Amino acid sequence: MSDFIYLASASPRRRQLLDQIGVRHELLLPGPEEDAEALEAEQPGEQPSDYVARVTRAKLKAARERWQLRGLPPAPILCADTTVSLGRRILGKPVDAAQALATLKALAGKTHRVTTAVALAIGDKDTMAINVSTVHMAAVSNERLAAYVASGEPFGKAGAYAIQSAAAAWISRIEGSYSAIMGLPLYETAELLQQAGVRFPAAPT
Repeated sequence: MSDFIYLASASPRRRQLLDQIGVRHELLLPGPEEDAEALEAEQPGEQPSDYVARVTRAKLKAARERWQLRGLPPAPILCADTTVSLGRRILGKPVDAAQALATLKALAGKTHRVTTAVALAIGDKDTMAINVSTVHMAAVSNERLAAYVASGEPFGKAGAYAIQSAAAAWISRIEGSYSAIMGLPLYETAELLQQAGVRFPAAPT
């Protein structure tokens, strides 16, 4: 049994979501010697669900090694990864404003998928769950998209947008999990934590 977990993610949204269900957590972030971004590199022909599963496992392996090297007290380690896809095309984090705008133009007026994997490690064992949600974005003028890019919001976000940001005004329909689209599927996360014996107020009974 444990009353806290390590979160191996710098995402403020994942911290917020864990706080929402009362999960105590401490950050277990990469050191300057680690190339965390390299773990997210795509492989040719990779399906979105395969991509997020592989990346999440790689993040979990790196987090385990980090935990051991730092000699930290034992506790479950949580990792997650989210990707946005249009058909089989994975739309990652934009590298610049031009790519952010091109990504948003591709999504506007279409339905896309958001796939999030969450994994939990306890000692040498781990479990994973994957959530696939669909999001329909209404048609949006190029001017509004350009203003959103200029706000800086798209950067660091898969698909160049955050559903909890001003872009929510363009989302006409979702099917699936709002929290998964934010970056952490809370239902699946709570199930994994409960199975691992993690104590938190909102644990399912």
